[in-house]
Amino acid sequence: MQARLLHLHFRTYDKLRRLKREAEADGAYRVAKRLHAVTLNHDGLSSGEIADFLDAPRSKVSQWLGDYEHFGFEALLEGQRSGRPSQLREPQQVRLEDIIDSGPTSWGFLSSVWSAPMVARVISEEFGIDYTARHVRRLLHEWGFSVQRPRRKLKRADPIEQNRWRRYTYPRLKKKPPNKKAS
Repeated sequence: MQARLLHLHFRTYDKLRRLKREAEADGAYRVAKRLHAVTLNHDGLSSGEIADFLDAPRSKVSQWLGDYEHFGFEALLEGQRSGRPSQLREPQQVRLEDIIDSGPTSWGFLSSVWSAPMVARVISEEFGIDYTARHVRRLLHEWGFSVQRPRRKLKRADPIEQNRWRRYTYPRLKKKPPNKKAS
């Protein structure tokens, strides 16, 4: 079997090196590694030597070189990875959104604001799918729901007294005096 050796035009070689530097600066290290493999092959290294140098499997290096040879440098760029398919189907998602819109009190919760563990519990009871609270937060963000944080407010507090305490009493309690600029 003959070794694959790519012969690049000097402008193409310079372009690939520039793209490699840009990919590294952008944090796309896998793309930079593939581009580096092509330039190393142009410099005369075999796929086995490149694999040792880049600490990558020889079969992958050979694949990168073949992809570049057939499709150009676009074949070395990152594609969209699909990831694991969602367990919640579209009708279930629509139903869950309706449940969320109806509010937690309609589901028997005491709070009037949804929390991620509460939504996870509803998903588990209603659809039989167990999600962590962290993943539920991600899903809710994807669906356009925003985080609500309850604001603590004293029901029987006098707003005038609160303002007086905030402006006069609280600053005197602080350890560090306020910074007054010299005139």
